[in-house]
Amino acid sequence: MGLLPEKTRLRARMTHLSAWELEKHESTLAPPDVWTNKDMDPVPPKYQTWTIWTWIAYWASDCINVGTWETAASVISVGLTWREVIPIMFVSCVCTAVPLLGNGALGAKFHIPFAVAVRSGYGFNLAYFAILSRAVMGTFWLGVQSVNGSYSLTVMLCAIWPSYKDLPNHLPASAGITTQGMCSYVLFWCLQLPFLLIPPTRLRWMFLTKMIVAPLTALATMAWAIHAAGGSGTIFTLPETVYGNERPWLWLNAMTAVTGNWATLSCNMPDFSRYAKSRERQYLQIPILPIIFTSCGVISIITTSATKVIYGEYLWNPLDITSRWLENGAGGRAAAFFAALSWYIAQVGTNITANCISAANDFTVISPRWINIRRGCILAAVVGGWVIVPWKILASAQTFLNAMSSYAIILAPIAGILFSDYWIVKGRKFDVPALYDPKGRYRYPLGINWRALIALFTAVGPTLPGLINNINPEINNISVGAKHLYDFGWLFAFWMSVFVYAGLSKLFPAKETLIPRSIWTLESDLDRSSEHIDGLEVVDVGNSAVLTGLVDVEGGKKQLLY
Repeated sequence: MGLLPEKTRLRARMTHLSAWELEKHESTLAPPDVWTNKDMDPVPPKYQTWTIWTWIAYWASDCINVGTWETAASVISVGLTWREVIPIMFVSCVCTAVPLLGNGALGAKFHIPFAVAVRSGYGFNLAYFAILSRAVMGTFWLGVQSVNGSYSLTVMLCAIWPSYKDLPNHLPASAGITTQGMCSYVLFWCLQLPFLLIPPTRLRWMFLTKMIVAPLTALATMAWAIHAAGGSGTIFTLPETVYGNERPWLWLNAMTAVTGNWATLSCNMPDFSRYAKSRERQYLQIPILPIIFTSCGVISIITTSATKVIYGEYLWNPLDITSRWLENGAGGRAAAFFAALSWYIAQVGTNITANCISAANDFTVISPRWINIRRGCILAAVVGGWVIVPWKILASAQTFLNAMSSYAIILAPIAGILFSDYWIVKGRKFDVPALYDPKGRYRYPLGINWRALIALFTAVGPTLPGLINNINPEINNISVGAKHLYDFGWLFAFWMSVFVYAGLSKLFPAKETLIPRSIWTLESDLDRSSEHIDGLEVVDVGNSAVLTGLVDVEGGKKQLLY
């Protein structure tokens, strides 16, 4: 009798726990014993809504932000001139466009997320390393960029209530943030959360909004600065400060600084391209990305140059410029408010695309029984926004911040192996149902593709000494060559992984994973003759067979194929 209360409590706990359990989705691709949810499945045609205008708005949304504005500063500050900054930004973006569009093409063709596609090259178990790596980066930078974005709220609140600027601080120095900063951060986090929960199929409206407000604010700020300074300033006449053999290494280091901005997106582009309406039109992104990114850098250089004349110092952060307008009376406060509002929208848009959606997709695949994209976004917002205490990291943990910045080196081969697997090794032919089946053709021994594992170590290993030195500069026994290799570590790791993985796969092919045609249905041996299909025609698209609708398969079994 004494056990009954304990059993009752256990039953109550199980009932409470099951209330959080997601409804098991009867996937059209995953085996019945594999738990999945609809956010993992290929996107059905009715949700493939992204057009070329969505992509233009997407890149305008992701490129025009405070981080891009400050990128030019990081290049000029090492001693290069503006004449070198502009081609560095453009060439770096062209290089980045290769993995971005290459991996994005995979998502546009099969409409599957990164965390599912990566199983083809890594195997089911090794894929979790890639998934967790990207989830950690996305969650971390979601928190850090939220702290940076809260500055826009500070400017807006100071514009409305000037007394907010003098808000007394009641927090100790060990907190790593002031009372004013915490108030702004809490407000930013709360206002950002609803935007993080917008379904990806509806994000195009936010992208379009940002495409309008962010460029207009950037151009208006530049026009004001030129007018106030009576010209474009002094930065265009600064002399060179770096000469000799050190110069090309600085070029490569600067290119790494630019390409590092896209380390996460180079992996998770399938998470967005899976919603594309057209497979071919997405290739127009190749010129769009470098043009938009470089244009923002040019605006930044011109504006910053003019601030030297106006304020006597270079102001590389647009919010620093905006905050100075608060001193110019009611008109200046109004301008500061609307400019800060634009940068707030820009920052939130970047957090969604570069951090939140990617982490949410990863959490969904890691635990499909409990997490879908919506819950994944909430989890990323809570962990990134509060659990890791991002404001304290920015205030005091510089070593940890350097470590996380350097972690982009790990993401480079993850993107490279995915790129190499799809374009070179598999020849753009995937067995889509097998990507959802742990016992399918992509299982590999112990769930690990040893070719990908070797390529991963080969790409990352040579950069580790330079990475360690970047985390802790006090370590002096690092060779000059190792430091220089790390200077262009992202580019090195990406292309090294591409060639090593492709080479090993050609020398020691995993023959069971190589197929003559892409397989889209559960019936991999479906006879492609009309007698097996009731009222439906098989449509050939390139090397793939696409079927849509509910069909009757021989034996009376029905499937939804798309």
